[in-house]
Amino acid sequence: MPIHNSDISSIFDQVADLLEITAANPFRVRAYRNAARTVADQPQSMAEMLEQGGDFLELPGIGEDLAGKIVEIVETGTLKILEELQEEVPGNLSELLQISGLGPRRVAALHRGLGIKTLEGLAEAAEKQKIRTLKGFGEKTERHLLKEVKRREKSDFTIKLADAEQIAGPLQAYLEKTKGVKRVVVAGSFRRRKETVGDLDILVTCKQGSKVMDRFKSFEDVDEVLVKGDTKSSVRLRGGLQVDLRVVPEVSYGAALYYFTGSKNHNIALRRMAQKKGLKINEYGVFRGEGGDGDRIAGASEEEVLSAVDLPYIEPEMREDQGEIEAAREGKLPEIITLDDIRGDLHSHTKATDGRSSLWEMAEAARLLGYNYLAITEHSLAVRVARGLDRKRLEQQIEEIDELNEKFRGFRIIKGIEVNILEDGSLDLPDEVLKKLDLTVCAVHSGFDLSAEKQTERIIRAMDNPCFNILAHPAGRLINKRAACRLDMVKIIEEALDRGCFLELNAHPDRLDLNDQHCRLAKDRGLKIAISTDAHHSGALQNMRYGVYQARRGWLSKNDVINTRKVADLVKLLKR
Repeated sequence: MPIHNSDISSIFDQVADLLEITAANPFRVRAYRNAARTVADQPQSMAEMLEQGGDFLELPGIGEDLAGKIVEIVETGTLKILEELQEEVPGNLSELLQISGLGPRRVAALHRGLGIKTLEGLAEAAEKQKIRTLKGFGEKTERHLLKEVKRREKSDFTIKLADAEQIAGPLQAYLEKTKGVKRVVVAGSFRRRKETVGDLDILVTCKQGSKVMDRFKSFEDVDEVLVKGDTKSSVRLRGGLQVDLRVVPEVSYGAALYYFTGSKNHNIALRRMAQKKGLKINEYGVFRGEGGDGDRIAGASEEEVLSAVDLPYIEPEMREDQGEIEAAREGKLPEIITLDDIRGDLHSHTKATDGRSSLWEMAEAARLLGYNYLAITEHSLAVRVARGLDRKRLEQQIEEIDELNEKFRGFRIIKGIEVNILEDGSLDLPDEVLKKLDLTVCAVHSGFDLSAEKQTERIIRAMDNPCFNILAHPAGRLINKRAACRLDMVKIIEEALDRGCFLELNAHPDRLDLNDQHCRLAKDRGLKIAISTDAHHSGALQNMRYGVYQARRGWLSKNDVINTRKVADLVKLLKR
């Protein structure tokens, strides 16, 4: 049974959750949290690393104890300490932590006060108005919790794009080793780089007689075979993800790839356009005549399919029926950003706060990526759980950065801070300190449940401060965990543009915040974006690709993103 990094990360997070509920030592809890993030951010599979004799002690924040636990999970699929904690903690209390607004202390209070053990029990108590009777909750919190439970019940099964990558990559490589197989490509929402993926659609071209279907259903992660045929098979993997495999002929490869990449609405719009030209497009090709009984005129490649209807190539990330066909027809498709366009990262942390790599290690990792600069933006004082910097510690780091910068040629560490936006819109460090920095990244880290009006006013008041440069992870969401804040994003964008501020597209796989629609909105208004990783260790700088995927879905070009610029031009942009 294969163990993915996401499995290990999830187990460590579960341990941390249960330890918090039992009021364990906070340093122990933090160690498991950090380990979960470290593993999740690693580009290499922990299972592969173990097989190749790699040393987990080389990973940031991983000591002998945690390294041993990674080995235990890879070899057994579980962790003894988690099983012990699950016996100690009643019911499914850890599930309750997935509800926005519930931390370990509140979960423990709900269990002690009302005997709540499950999401169903939480909903029942909220409906019967029992939660408001507990100290520290109240009517407003009760309504919010009920709303969150019901929202969770309605949501379809999806996994984060980064987790889907960890499954799709090994499966694709496994299928490519099948005798007679020529091409294997993962289509669907995965190819469009949607932030969450509900299933995987894989297309294969192969020689006649290939045993690819038999090999597919024998993949070690397969839990159930749903359909087994000569040209199509479907399986459900151990984690619940459904995977469909289709064998397509070379002559139809492009048409099939286009069709199964989607989106559905994009395909419908394309077919309607084809019909007006007396053509029919389906997964088998492009045919003359609306009935599809004429000659096949295209289908071997996607470019061929689009050329048949007089369109240039449309990138997969843009195929959402959001005006891309009209733009293509008019020659107005933007040349969207690529990872190679990125010159630096404007949001990262070190060991000085809650990061797991030193300042030098972060800088060296950025240089190895070919970057010209890296902004170090530690948390400020208000984020106490991250050991945020006060004025004295920030000034010490400024000196350390200045000393390091003297040693570099063609690379610069940008002096920054991730300062907290307090509920009244003020920043939690004085202006005389912020003025010593090159960059101030500002973020909301509490008070997520304010009304849209109050949350929007809070952020605009913060942007009034001339030290404010970039609004970090603007909506404050965590994918599949915490809903976005209520915000008037149109107003935020317009006010940021008016003040010379920028918005961040946070590339962390848990966030991808801004979403694609807000990227389009910012582009249309003329507001430029920073794509940053929010990296907490050196390996996490490689998460930049997820931000670029999201930016491409939002039609952003190189010129729409500020960290595609040379450092001198960037510094000019940041001066308000």
